[in-house]
Amino acid sequence: MVTSILVFILVLSILVLVHEFGHFMAARRMGIWVREFGIGLPPRIFGKKIGETVYSVNWLPFGGFVRMHGEDSSEKIRPKEAFVSKSKGARLFVVTAGVLMNLLLGIFVFSITYFFTGIPKQTDRVKVVEVLPSSPASEIGLRSGDVIKKVDETKITTSDEFVNYVDSKKGEKVNLVIEREENGNVRELELKVVPRKTPPSGEGPLGVIISTTEIYYPPYWQRPFYGIYYGVKEAVFWGKNIVSSLFMMIVGLFRGEVPKDISGPVGIFAITSEAAKLGFFSLLNFMGILSINLAILNIFPFPALDGGRLLFIGLEYILGKKVPEKFEAAVHMAGMVFLIFVLLLVTAYDIKRLILNGGIPGFLNSFSK
Repeated sequence: MVTSILVFILVLSILVLVHEFGHFMAARRMGIWVREFGIGLPPRIFGKKIGETVYSVNWLPFGGFVRMHGEDSSEKIRPKEAFVSKSKGARLFVVTAGVLMNLLLGIFVFSITYFFTGIPKQTDRVKVVEVLPSSPASEIGLRSGDVIKKVDETKITTSDEFVNYVDSKKGEKVNLVIEREENGNVRELELKVVPRKTPPSGEGPLGVIISTTEIYYPPYWQRPFYGIYYGVKEAVFWGKNIVSSLFMMIVGLFRGEVPKDISGPVGIFAITSEAAKLGFFSLLNFMGILSINLAILNIFPFPALDGGRLLFIGLEYILGKKVPEKFEAAVHMAGMVFLIFVLLLVTAYDIKRLILNGGIPGFLNSFSK
């Protein structure tokens, strides 16, 4: 448990550090005085001033911040170094820099994963990935790695062909023609099996998991290019999924539906713990998904988020003048209070669900019910 907590804090810290580092570097590039660079949310544990910037670590490890000169309307402004004094373009660059860094981190992490674990490639070979215990497939000696060539006289090249044919033959004897590699030699075998009419939930008539995807390892000099290409595709895939889920959640809220799959830090901790058990690259891949998620949520036009700041810059473009700073600050503060309230509410709900489901495995299974 201690290891899981440390991994969880490390993953969140990396995500936040990268995000806030984007804001920090963009602000410095635009000549803005960064008063504080904070990891976590206050209250502060400790801070150290280097140059004119205080670098702090705070008690709540679920966020971070860059406090720039000019954001606090009560302080005396040094115009050349104040965020509010900069052009709309400069402020736009600073606000979006954190989101951009999280997107780049996600792509980088996915690229590294593909570089080392290989590139998934679609084939016309239906391969057995797993044979479930006490299943018809197990009883006839089907093994992981076997390639299914035919079922009766029907040639099999896709998973759907295999599944549909077996489903149509429940309770009847069928003949499987497979290829099996042993000690570097490939031989063809025929196995007879009767698909179950009423298999256990989630197992299927034969109790076998199949795939037409194989892992391809390009030459080392090509892997960075493949990694980046597939890393971008993976980021786009998860980006679309997250946007779609967020949209459906908002639509559901307007309909009065309470989202069941929403989770907070406890949920992230649970998934991080399980991902870490599966290995380093599984954890790395999950961190990439979280990074894309953080980027999209931050660009959402809600007060206290980067998207909320973009909204006020957009209003400035439309109105031709700035919204009063005190009003904007009050709106962002109200947004921050609301987000912390929601965070505490979701966390309490997650803890309750964790206890009722008897731990992390049951907690994660509860999302699929």
